Amino acid sequence: MNDYRFSEDVGSFFRSPVREIFKRVDLNAIYSFAGGYPSAETFPLEEIRATMSEVIDKYGSKAFQYGATQGVPELRAAVAKRCGVDQERVQITSSSQQGIDVCTRVLVNPGDVILTSSPSYLGALQSFRSYRADIRGVAHNADIDAYISAYEDVIAEVKAEGKHISFLYMIPDFQNPSGESLTLEERQRLVALAQKYDFLIVEDSPYRELRYEGEHIPTMYSLDPDRVIHLGSFSKIFAPGFRLGWAIAHPEILDKIYVCKQSLDLCPPIFDQYVAAEFLSSGKLDANLQKSIELYKGKRDLLLGLLEKHMPEGVTWTHPEGGLFLFLTMPEGFEAVKFYDRSLDAGVAYVAGEFFHPDGSGKNTMRMNFSFMSPEKITEGVRLLADLLRDEIL
Repeated sequence: MNDYRFSEDVGSFFRSPVREIFKRVDLNAIYSFAGGYPSAETFPLEEIRATMSEVIDKYGSKAFQYGATQGVPELRAAVAKRCGVDQERVQITSSSQQGIDVCTRVLVNPGDVILTSSPSYLGALQSFRSYRADIRGVAHNADIDAYISAYEDVIAEVKAEGKHISFLYMIPDFQNPSGESLTLEERQRLVALAQKYDFLIVEDSPYRELRYEGEHIPTMYSLDPDRVIHLGSFSKIFAPGFRLGWAIAHPEILDKIYVCKQSLDLCPPIFDQYVAAEFLSSGKLDANLQKSIELYKGKRDLLLGLLEKHMPEGVTWTHPEGGLFLFLTMPEGFEAVKFYDRSLDAGVAYVAGEFFHPDGSGKNTMRMNFSFMSPEKITEGVRLLADLLRDEIL
C-alpha cells in the first residue's frame, strides 16, 4: 500500500522486539527470560471467581454499563486510601502503559525533550517516539554528584538548542530493565533538578510493591505532589488481564488526562474495576501479594545463584532488591542482537539491552526476567545460556 495513505506519525512507530519474540515462538515451549510476564501461579483464580460473583450480586447490570472516565468511585477511593492521597487526585487508566501514553499525549509536542534513564523501559520509549519526542538518556552513576551533573549537562545542551523539556521519565523502584532502584537522595536531587529547571516528572511504579529485601523508599511523588505524576498498575500485583492502572497527579493535570481519555476509550473497563475494588478493599489483594513476593524472591535468589555458578568470567549482572528483572553485561565487543538467533535456536530467549537505550548503546547487555518460568526451567535455561555465552566470548 502506498505510504501517502498513512500519517507522518507512522514513521515514528517501532516494533517491540519483545512482542516480535512472542509472535515467533511459544513461550511455554522454550526457556524464556524475555517477557515481563507474571507467574500464572500468582493469579488467585478461585478468589477472583468468587469476587466476580459478589460484584454481579452487588452491582448487577451497572457492572456492565459505561462508567465515568475517571474510573468508578469505589476503585478510585480504594487506590486513594492505599496510596495516601485525596480521591480527586486519582485517575484510573486502562493499564499503566496507557498512563505513560496519555501523559506523553497531553504534555509533549513534536520535538520536545523527554529526559530519562539509559537504559529505560522499552514501552515508554515506544510511546515517546510515536509522539516524535526528542529522548535524552542518562546512564546511572553510583557517584551521585556525577549522576546529577550528567543531567545538568544534558539540560544545558537542550537549553542551548532552544528546546523545551517536557518531563523526566523515571522508574525509581526495581527499574525495567536493570532492576536497580534510586536511593532517597537520588530521588530528592532529581526532584530538586525538576524544580530548578521547571519540568515535570513522570514516576512509573508498577513494581514498587514487589520488594524482596531492604526498606521501602518514599516515592518521588511524595517529595513534590504538584510536580510529579505517579503511575501505578494492577498488572504485576494482581493480574495483567484486567488491564487496569492508575495515575496520581495535581487535579489540573488529571483534568487534561480526563479529557484526553474521553477520545481514547471513554472509560476503563467497568466490571474489571469493580472486581479490583472489591479485591483491594477486602484485603484479598494484600494476602495474595504476600504469596507472590515469596514466590518471586525465591526465583530471584535462584537466578542469582545460578548466574554466580555458571556464567563465564567477564559477565556481570545487577542484584535487584525487587521487581521482575535483572540486567546482564557481557564483555565489550559482544553484540546481544547478533547473538539472539543462535540463542533462540538453542531454545533460550532474552531481550537485547540496546533496545532499552535511547541512543542504541548497550549492545553488550541483555535483560533477563525471573518471574515467568518455573524453577526447573530457570535452572536449565541459565545453564544452557551460560554454555552458549562461554563458546561465544571465551
